[in-house]
Amino acid sequence: MVGPTKERALEGAGKPWRMNPRLSRVWGGVQATLRRPRLLPVALILLSLILGVACLLNLLWGAQRRVPVPSFPERRTPVSAERTTAGVSFEDVARTAGLGEAVVVGGGVQSKHYILEEMGGGVAFFDYDNDGWPDIFLVNGTAVEGFPAGKEPSNYLFHNKGDGNFDDVTEKAGLHRSGWGQGACVGDYDNDGYEDLFVTYWGSNALFHNKGDGTFTDVTVRAGLSGTEGRWSTGCSFLDYDRDGRLDLFVANYVTFDFKAAPLPGTNYYCSFMSVPVACGPEGLGGGTNVLYHNRGDGTFEDVSEHSGVAYPRGTKSLTLAADRTWRPIGSYGFATVAADFDNDGWPDVYVSCDTAPSLLYHNNRDGTFREVGIPAGCALSGQGIAQGGMGAATADYDGDGWLDIAKANFAGDPTTLYRNNGDGSFTDVSLQAGLGSITKYVGMSVGFLDFDNDGWKDIFVANGHVYPEADRIQGIAGFKQPNILFRNLGNGRFADVSSTAGPGLRIVASSHGSAFADYDRDGDIDILVGNNNEPPNLLRNDNARKNYWLMVKCVGIRSNRSAMGARLRVRSKGHDQIEEIVSGSGFLSQNDLRLHFGLGQARVAELVEVTWPSGAKESFHNVPANKEITIEEGRGITKTWRHGGRVPVPAEK
Repeated sequence: MVGPTKERALEGAGKPWRMNPRLSRVWGGVQATLRRPRLLPVALILLSLILGVACLLNLLWGAQRRVPVPSFPERRTPVSAERTTAGVSFEDVARTAGLGEAVVVGGGVQSKHYILEEMGGGVAFFDYDNDGWPDIFLVNGTAVEGFPAGKEPSNYLFHNKGDGNFDDVTEKAGLHRSGWGQGACVGDYDNDGYEDLFVTYWGSNALFHNKGDGTFTDVTVRAGLSGTEGRWSTGCSFLDYDRDGRLDLFVANYVTFDFKAAPLPGTNYYCSFMSVPVACGPEGLGGGTNVLYHNRGDGTFEDVSEHSGVAYPRGTKSLTLAADRTWRPIGSYGFATVAADFDNDGWPDVYVSCDTAPSLLYHNNRDGTFREVGIPAGCALSGQGIAQGGMGAATADYDGDGWLDIAKANFAGDPTTLYRNNGDGSFTDVSLQAGLGSITKYVGMSVGFLDFDNDGWKDIFVANGHVYPEADRIQGIAGFKQPNILFRNLGNGRFADVSSTAGPGLRIVASSHGSAFADYDRDGDIDILVGNNNEPPNLLRNDNARKNYWLMVKCVGIRSNRSAMGARLRVRSKGHDQIEEIVSGSGFLSQNDLRLHFGLGQARVAELVEVTWPSGAKESFHNVPANKEITIEEGRGITKTWRHGGRVPVPAEK
């Protein structure tokens, strides 16, 4: 969240400009001419021509680029007007599906006095009972004034009944808990075959162990994951960073907050927005310190933040408010976390989107330690070298080159950032070139990659919503409730905004926070869950008219961790390769279904399905029929297949 100032340039981030070598000899001739006064008029004309040519050559040759402009795989169909429409319709079915009473509380409705009221709202899709149908978990918050005893808002768990409807099973499952909830991530930390649930809070976090009978047990204290008093945890990711077959846990922390010391709106320069008093921060406040927990294998975790290096940058221990115009970032200011192999070395790295401070990329050194390389890698700042108000983040190979790229949602004033992976350990901000730069008026909270039309190219969804209810009182800006955005991947490195043609679900306005993706009705296309501030969620059912083919893959680790976190899949159809990695945590403090979805376009079979497991083992399968969900167990091949017929799946022979 960006505060009242736009003075966010990182000092010393710029690099000296170097002249294109092709121009250096020409420039030498110009200098010699300038030393002869009689030729000065001619020299000035010549200089003007040279400078014009220089600009043109720099554009053509990319004199200041570190890497050449990528060549994108050729599309099966040319880009046309038809490509700039959605071709699908998203309809909000939350109320009819049984989610209409699940209000997610997030501080005050008309105004918010503290920054803690502005955040939270993570959502999750995960199949907690292994019946094949993605269930829904909603992280709930609370309010400063509190609630009567027995009326406190709780998190929600909704069981997918398999007929398009959900049942509230929160109490039955043992997941009733109140507090300043923020986000959630899932992973089978004890390798018993059932996904466990981690929920972040301001204060004590919570680890819920899945007992495998539809219920959970709070094992936070025994596991050693409570955190410290006053710590504000946000995004989280399960990952096997040392590849020992057990899931470890990374937790991002935002700012240091304390109600007793927190200043009120309008206190100083950092407590107003466009001259309107609002909650103070994050500018003016000290940041948090990120945490890494190592799984000991006995149900407990060890805090290895210091040894591993993720405690850098280190935040403050107590809340302090900087004097007017004196603040500099101290700590993380972290929100979303994405753990994935960004350099294709087989080891998971961690990306953290940060608010008003440089985002972080922790490179895995493969020895139990990480090195923070965000700025030199080119994914910490905007392309102009400015720290942004980073919120949600996600990863996918949007251009089909075999390297995972990064998308980051930002506060108003910046577009959604798209960092293209250069394949050499660095990234380039291609937001403008990709067609994402024209929309800057909204506060982007969550972002995610999905192939909503099954054409084999990852599209982008952005959930928007202001953090200040006071925005409704300010003329000339988008209000508190904002529409979400759907960008379609054109397959040539560019995206088109197709929100206006994507059905009534994309015309909803709300203060949206978290978002997650799954094929909840198992009809072969990806649906969207959106969490809203002080409102029920939206469940956007995808009704796909394009009739493209698809493949859904669930991976189960045997030597690797049971969730197969970090497994990478490569799917080829009609010569077009896609890669995707199983990750825990995505978007804004949210969790996608762990099953991987691949659109196949008009291909009736996937010529190749290749799995690279975290253990290093690799398996390949050929000519896999489309429109199926398959389960691949490490070392055992395809062990289960579901053939889908309309909205009701039918089991098929192995």
